[in-house]
Amino acid sequence: MLYMSEVNAIEKDFQIRIADKKDVPDLFSLIKELAEYEKLLHEVTGTEKDLEKYLFDPEHKVAEALIVKIHSGESIALALYFYNFSTFQTKPGIYLEDIYVKPEYRNQGIGKKLFDRIKQRANEKNCGRIEWSVLDWNTPSIEFYKNSMGAKAMDEWTTYRLEQF
Repeated sequence: MLYMSEVNAIEKDFQIRIADKKDVPDLFSLIKELAEYEKLLHEVTGTEKDLEKYLFDPEHKVAEALIVKIHSGESIALALYFYNFSTFQTKPGIYLEDIYVKPEYRNQGIGKKLFDRIKQRANEKNCGRIEWSVLDWNTPSIEFYKNSMGAKAMDEWTTYRLEQF
């Protein structure tokens, strides 16, 4: 069995791989584009240095990222995720914090391939589920998740957040 870290998948016109330290500037740029798309750019308070620390510093690593590049070397998409745990399944899970494809590269199968890689990673880690959130106004993404991915909305759950503690 090949593990994701060993796989360097080349698709038709793009490459999907686990991000490494040299990708931090591109990842951070894509994060800012995503925040702008979601009308949340004002909430980007982190830095490239923070991103590098929490993705790649062995003492602080809490998340992983996939990056998508086209043959010119331009970074066009990302998926950022971390592991959680289901007490009922007594298994780990993946929480997909963000997935983003630049608008001009959408509807080309890139999002589906990113999800395929996340599912592969979940299988490698014996995860019981993959979860994520989507803004309720983001109809194109909701339709993609339902129709292309077969995902179901967890409407009976309400998300809560603490930001100051």
